Amino acid sequence: MANEASAVDYRTLLEGERASLVHQLQEIGFGESGNLTYDANFADSSQVTAERGEAEALAAQLRESLEHVEAALRKFDQGTYGICERCGKPISAARLEAQPATAFCIDCASVRR
Repeated sequence: MANEASAVDYRTLLEGERASLVHQLQEIGFGESGNLTYDANFADSSQVTAERGEAEALAAQLRESLEHVEAALRKFDQGTYGICERCGKPISAARLEAQPATAFCIDCASVRR
């Protein structure tokens, strides 16, 4: 890891974030299969359709965040966590504390957008 001087345990932060995201997905009805489960016998099908659309949009955001967290954990295993994917320089400890799953330093993140 590039920022070993920091006392923050980024792996623990990332694992906590992963657990939180998985829990949130389960709470809105997306289990381990990744498919939405809902009561098919619900009387108001338009309500089910609206809620399903909202749940799917939220799940897409949660899955994207989960993918970033999983990628950061893989970088830990590879020894490349904390290195910017664009410029190859270390990502600042402050940025990693704020966004442990980030793949880019602040300079490269601002250029990307």
